[in-house]
Amino acid sequence: MQRPALSWPSRQSSRYRTSDRAKKSRILDEFVDITGFHRKHAMRLLRGQEDAGPGRRARRRVYNEAEHNALVLLWEASDRICGKRLKALMPALIEAMERHGHLDLAPEIRDKLLAMSAATIDRALGRVREGLGRKRRRHATHSLRRSIPIRTSADWNDPAPGFVEADLVAHSGPSARGSFIQTLVLTDIATGWTECAPLIVREQTLLSTVLTELRKQLPFALVGLDTDNDTVFMNETLKAYCDAANIVFTRCRPYRKNDQAFVEQKNGAVVRRMVGYRRFEGLEAAKLLAELYRSARLFVNFFQPSFKLMTKQRDGARVRKTYSAPATPHQRLAADARTPDAVRHHLQEIYAALDPVALLRDIRGAQERLAALADTQPIAHPAAAAQSIDLFLASLRTAWKDGAMRPTNRPIVKAKRGRRRPDPLIRATLDLRKWFEAEPWRTGSELLSRLQAEYPGAYPNKLLRTLQRRLKSWRSEKANALLFVPTEETLLGHEVTTTQ
Repeated sequence: MQRPALSWPSRQSSRYRTSDRAKKSRILDEFVDITGFHRKHAMRLLRGQEDAGPGRRARRRVYNEAEHNALVLLWEASDRICGKRLKALMPALIEAMERHGHLDLAPEIRDKLLAMSAATIDRALGRVREGLGRKRRRHATHSLRRSIPIRTSADWNDPAPGFVEADLVAHSGPSARGSFIQTLVLTDIATGWTECAPLIVREQTLLSTVLTELRKQLPFALVGLDTDNDTVFMNETLKAYCDAANIVFTRCRPYRKNDQAFVEQKNGAVVRRMVGYRRFEGLEAAKLLAELYRSARLFVNFFQPSFKLMTKQRDGARVRKTYSAPATPHQRLAADARTPDAVRHHLQEIYAALDPVALLRDIRGAQERLAALADTQPIAHPAAAAQSIDLFLASLRTAWKDGAMRPTNRPIVKAKRGRRRPDPLIRATLDLRKWFEAEPWRTGSELLSRLQAEYPGAYPNKLLRTLQRRLKSWRSEKANALLFVPTEETLLGHEVTTTQ
């Protein structure tokens, strides 16, 4: 008698149950590929634990409407705290409300409420919280950041002109409080072409507007934008802007500044060198910075050669770096075979009309006004915006004698720091001075002991260092008076000498 043929799932199921671990894995892979089932569901089917029909088992309801109403009452009585805190408070809260007659729960409802987990409490209260009209803040930045690919400094592989790194340089001075101006810096990877623009506030819409203006000044189309993980870059506004303009939007790794080595180098060599570390805020400072950057972009991109790292090779602990010959961004852009001839000719026309001395004079004038705006007591300097080219050129011949020529890099004039606490020896100063004049050889400890005897309980031992500093200044005054103040005898002797 011939045995009836088994169906294909039944054959696979019998093979699966009688196979070893490796064969089971292969059978399971084939079964999942053919059926499209979830792997766990396929394992149960092959073991004969579930039917092959689709569907999901209905979960048995544990908490009914009575438990839900009691939970809402307890949540309101707790001042709407979260599930984890309510779970810990539930026993004491139920006992206190029942003791004062505010609540009368059946034993089975009380047991269910006390057995409810914190996650179940939050799920049960979800519909109630939604009706309050206050939506929970969702941290969309994290998901947005994950959607933006990471690019390191080793991933560029000689890109065409148009892939830039972007960063912000803060002009906050010694304190980051309040609102201050920031500079948006764009640096091209292939050529080193750098553009700067001031941002009066940190705001993503303003950043997009300024980026649009900088794109008009670039001699090439903006193809890629690589930024750090600052929230002013990591937002839907800038991402949508890049998507609409077909700009490849990437980011560096968090806390890895070397991933943005090109723009970080320009932050110091261009922005900090031109602007310094003073604090700038307000519309007037933003206008002066914009005026400075109009001259600086031409001076830097056409007359400031820079090195470019070509290769880097590690030999044990030693890293050997090979740099290209110094060249300006304009020279690198003109020498790049991917640059269109029209762009090359246009840049050559601009270069032919530029005067580097006039550009430097305009930069110095803008720096002078920026320093005067930032400092409470501005320092007068001969490098002024009203100087003629001849006078400015003549001043450059001897500028090295005056030290730093950039006004924004001169030391900031600070007010002299005075006493911030009341003088603890103010009442006894006259007595101390009289004792010192009578016996100037006395030490601070001896004078403090005498002071404590004259004023019991008023001057503790911790004032010894203050008294010693006071004696030091008095002795210095005494020595200066003996050495430098002429006496009557010396004046008379000088008169006799001169008359003879």
